[in-house]
Amino acid sequence: MTQATLVDTHCHLNLHAYDDIRPAVIHEAEAAGVTRIINPGIDLPSTREAVELADKYPGVYAAAGVHPNSTANFGSAALETVRLLADHPKVVAIGEIGLDYYWDKVPKEKQRHAFEQQLALAADLELPVIIHSRETGDDVLDILVAWVKNLPDSLRDRPGVLHSFSGTQEQADRAVETGFYLGFTGPVTFKKAEELRRIAARVRPDRILVETDGPFLTPEPYRGHRPNKPAYVRHIAERIAALRDLPPDEFAAQTTANAARLFNLPALAGDT
Repeated sequence: MTQATLVDTHCHLNLHAYDDIRPAVIHEAEAAGVTRIINPGIDLPSTREAVELADKYPGVYAAAGVHPNSTANFGSAALETVRLLADHPKVVAIGEIGLDYYWDKVPKEKQRHAFEQQLALAADLELPVIIHSRETGDDVLDILVAWVKNLPDSLRDRPGVLHSFSGTQEQADRAVETGFYLGFTGPVTFKKAEELRRIAARVRPDRILVETDGPFLTPEPYRGHRPNKPAYVRHIAERIAALRDLPPDEFAAQTTANAARLFNLPALAGDT
């Protein structure tokens, strides 16, 4: 019996860390049962690169968007470019978008403007969103709760994912109640991440995803090694499966079904 497939729902395959090894990394992922990878943009050039990789590799999909730390010059022209790039058939989301108060690279009001403009675009295109939120308190969730109220029916049960979730239990509960999925990355395997593991153990089974955020956040037992690889998402899945007292293949199948539903991915043999 073959192992259940997995989807790495967030990996920046276009970044330079993969330049010399990209085909091998994708092949390694396939060999590990990671049959699909979502590659989100962080600015306009990286979104173009993500789309090009999606064209080149059958198991790679793209998301189109401008990360909050790249929004200093965001305006109508950038929004229109995101719209055009999102028209590609393998673009499955708008992202990654959101707010980031940790790096403080862009004034909050500029970040918020770009975030809200891209949320409106996602609703117009009927695409889910991939959300970046770092040290933003409740600001991101406040915006998302307001946004979902006017979504088309096609998005009401799949508005998006809070990528690399690192918030509180209260924020996790609020996000799920709003319809969002939670994506868990390498830190859930780290020794001191007890609170994050408690959250991962409690998330509704139909609202949990696994992701690497490669080339960053490499999980145990490879922590400290760069780049992180999509094949390593299986270590994240296995750690969470143990927390939830589930067989690894059962949990893998659940997260794959969740990813397929959220991003409207085609079914493959081995998904269940």
